[in-house]
Amino acid sequence: MRYLKIPKERIGVLIGHNGETKKEIEKISETKIDVDSRDGEITIDDSKAKDPLTGLKTEDVIRAIGRGFSPQHALKLFNEDIDLYIFDIHDYVGKKESHIRRLKSRVIGREGKTKRVIENLTGAHISIYGHTVSIISDIESMAIAKRAVDMLLSGSKHSKVYRFIERGMKKLKMEQML
Repeated sequence: MRYLKIPKERIGVLIGHNGETKKEIEKISETKIDVDSRDGEITIDDSKAKDPLTGLKTEDVIRAIGRGFSPQHALKLFNEDIDLYIFDIHDYVGKKESHIRRLKSRVIGREGKTKRVIENLTGAHISIYGHTVSIISDIESMAIAKRAVDMLLSGSKHSKVYRFIERGMKKLKMEQML
């Protein structure tokens, strides 16, 4: 049994229209998911799953939905080459709301440009929700996307971050060609 909690306003997305999203997750993972919509608590029964990692992957899928990802992006986490990483902005600036808003704005960029550039160059999906920035990406690109978001949250200039991503992805592509 696994237990986790997601924001109440994301419960509807987890369940989906007529329960379809929840059923799809249960079918793929061979688990039973119980949702308490009053307080956002989720119970995952993975005792019938064939793969022992299934419970962890199911937990990641639900956590990703709770952090603002669409179910179709979150379901990619069942692929063993795809991973989830969550930054807590509190770790960078504490709990002051104005500071959290400022850092979220740095990651999003003017009219969403910064987020779009990171996603386009790395192939990652990024969600900014509450006091977190979350990334879903393949394992190779994840290190570059994580470092880019960390640089932004730490105050690096956007141009420096873009150059880092471009160099990192170029190097990664060269290594894959060998």
